[in-house]
Amino acid sequence: MSRVYLSPPDVGDAERALLVEAFDSGWIAPLGPQLDAFESELAARVGVPHALAVSSGTAALHLALLLVGVGPGDDVLVPTFTFVATANVVRYLGARPVFVDCDTSSWQLDPDLVSAELDARAEEGTLPAAVVSVDLYGQSADYDRLTATCEGYGVPLVEDAAEALGATYRGRAAGSFGVAGVFSFNGNKIITTSAGGALLARSEELVARARHLATQAREPEVHYEHLDLGFNYRMSNLLAALGLAQLRALDRRIARRRRINERYRQALSGRPGISFMPRADYGVPNDWLTCIEIEPGAFGATRDQIRSALDTHDIEARPTWKPLHLQPLYAGAPLIGGTAAEAIFERGLCLPSGSSLSDDDQDRVVEHILRCSR
Repeated sequence: MSRVYLSPPDVGDAERALLVEAFDSGWIAPLGPQLDAFESELAARVGVPHALAVSSGTAALHLALLLVGVGPGDDVLVPTFTFVATANVVRYLGARPVFVDCDTSSWQLDPDLVSAELDARAEEGTLPAAVVSVDLYGQSADYDRLTATCEGYGVPLVEDAAEALGATYRGRAAGSFGVAGVFSFNGNKIITTSAGGALLARSEELVARARHLATQAREPEVHYEHLDLGFNYRMSNLLAALGLAQLRALDRRIARRRRINERYRQALSGRPGISFMPRADYGVPNDWLTCIEIEPGAFGATRDQIRSALDTHDIEARPTWKPLHLQPLYAGAPLIGGTAAEAIFERGLCLPSGSSLSDDDQDRVVEHILRCSR
């Protein structure tokens, strides 16, 4: 049997057709009509007026933090329970990430800890330059609380929605909160452009500035004139053509991942020692990945034993994110809390969840998980 991957690209005839159309049109260079259409349709889907497609989600987050004023010597509050890129971009700007724990009820950035930290820093006169939230595993953070806290102190909030395209918070789309939102279209995301990302904002000025910086900050002269330090961050027209086809089928992909999540819950809920990532009551996730926690004493096997057994049967599963304060790269970094993220990492496992996953392959995953308990 073929290997079952965690979240592989799901592509087909529509992607091929738009890629060939872009190729045959001659728009091979970074700009073109498919790129314009992708940005326009993405902005419309998220419900914000402006979008910029770039080479990666990391590039989008880098531009967002740069444009809200993060610079050398600044502090930025960042979730510890996330992928390392969220903190790395802070370092790119010469600033320092200050890690904040998640809450156990949603696995998202803990609003109470953020509020307490901003309260304390306001009294000391050491407010951070920004707060970065992450919509982890396709579920939104609690934006009513985070937005009120950040706005109360005039601290910019940037939404890292890399994993959450199509999710909603109280009916509003992920990626539309804060000063700017960013997405990733890496190969494992709910839609892909092979590699790519996007920055979205309500401010036309912010996105125009980001567009300028993303194209090496070239001035509007016949010759090459540069006043600012820019970056080679623009998405190519060919990759945007792929993304356009993917975006137009987003609802189908979300529906399939939700069905996969439901089937896992039907098969595994109620089994001693297995619990699922909690669903917050304030929104609807896109179920990018289905995540479970394993209690070894009750289940009869550890998270790592299950993952290893699945791998033996050619099934890819991965631990949940290792908290960034435990990463050697960030040893000694400031930390607020941390025990919630550590506990989830110790027990958490991400299961194959791609929208191309067949029922038969999902049944294989469940079968080999349950075998571990015997």
